[in-house]
Amino acid sequence: MINKNFWKDKRVFLTGHTGFKGAWLSLWLNLLGAKVTGYALNPPTNPSLFKLCKIEELVTSVIGDIRDLENLQKALFKAKPDIVIHMAAQPLVRDSYKNPVDTYSTNVMGTVNLLEAVRICKTVRAFINVTTDKCYENKERAAGYCEDEPLGGYDPYSSSKACSEIVTAAYRNSFFNPKEYSAHGVGIATARAGNVVGGGDWAQDRLIPDFVRAILSNKKITIRNPKAIRPWQHVLEPLFGYLLLAEKLYENGAKYSQAWNFGSDEKDSRSVLWIVKKLCFKWGEAASYEIDKGMHPHEAHYLKLDCTKVKKRLDWNPKWDLEKALDKIVEWTRAYKERKDLRRVCYNQIELYSKGIKVNKT
Repeated sequence: MINKNFWKDKRVFLTGHTGFKGAWLSLWLNLLGAKVTGYALNPPTNPSLFKLCKIEELVTSVIGDIRDLENLQKALFKAKPDIVIHMAAQPLVRDSYKNPVDTYSTNVMGTVNLLEAVRICKTVRAFINVTTDKCYENKERAAGYCEDEPLGGYDPYSSSKACSEIVTAAYRNSFFNPKEYSAHGVGIATARAGNVVGGGDWAQDRLIPDFVRAILSNKKITIRNPKAIRPWQHVLEPLFGYLLLAEKLYENGAKYSQAWNFGSDEKDSRSVLWIVKKLCFKWGEAASYEIDKGMHPHEAHYLKLDCTKVKKRLDWNPKWDLEKALDKIVEWTRAYKERKDLRRVCYNQIELYSKGIKVNKT
């Protein structure tokens, strides 16, 4: 459950607030009454959910690079946060092939810088590093990966996120050890999610944004790996998990300072081709696709998370199945096409999602 009273006036430092997931989380935290300071580069896409929803009106927005330790520390100390949620990253596999140095410097040293700032900021009680399911050593097996399985990564992006996990574990062991929680009072955790989808994602070389751009320009969507299977989930699913985890870390950091998987149900692991066919049907209006048979960089064919631990210990379960998630993407995209108030559209979707979960108001 989400405790509204817990979040009211809580000071939250959110890196990556100008990105897709960060913008959605900023909106949700605003609805809960939290005081958010965001730290990130300018929005990575144009258009962007951050700009479309005018999120700079809702948060204290600091434009900065997490690789700039001095500037990051100043922003963190000024915010005096209770909770830090780290989302800033170079998040794309294909971009990591083009710019591996930037990927590693952002995803690894950016994490080091933030944890170093947290280490000397005495107000922080909870820290979550949001990574990815791709941090695991992927053996392309059918069974899901548990939190204690080996980390790895075929490509620069995936391996950089595994490195970020290792960095977080090292800081937790060295400076925020759960066994010494009474002395430092800080909970440190990582959160691993699967393929996240939703309205307002405009990233390059991602399936849903590629589909949206194609239909808005009356073109066919081109797909690279039609047989690739992914554990798809609406963006609100892992965000709900991060909010739950942050509450637990704040209240009992020693117990929850570890890694956590937030993945979709088994039935929502579907192929790229299945997703595209469903979206074409739901959109109508002669939406169509074609398969690009050219050569492409390696991407995982199949990867799934085992979420047994988070279901048992956090009482977190997916609320929207894949059909519902795709419906919400179509709804959001139609609203964008019709120039509706997109902040209100997002608020409505968050409020609808919240009706399916227990909300503690006391």
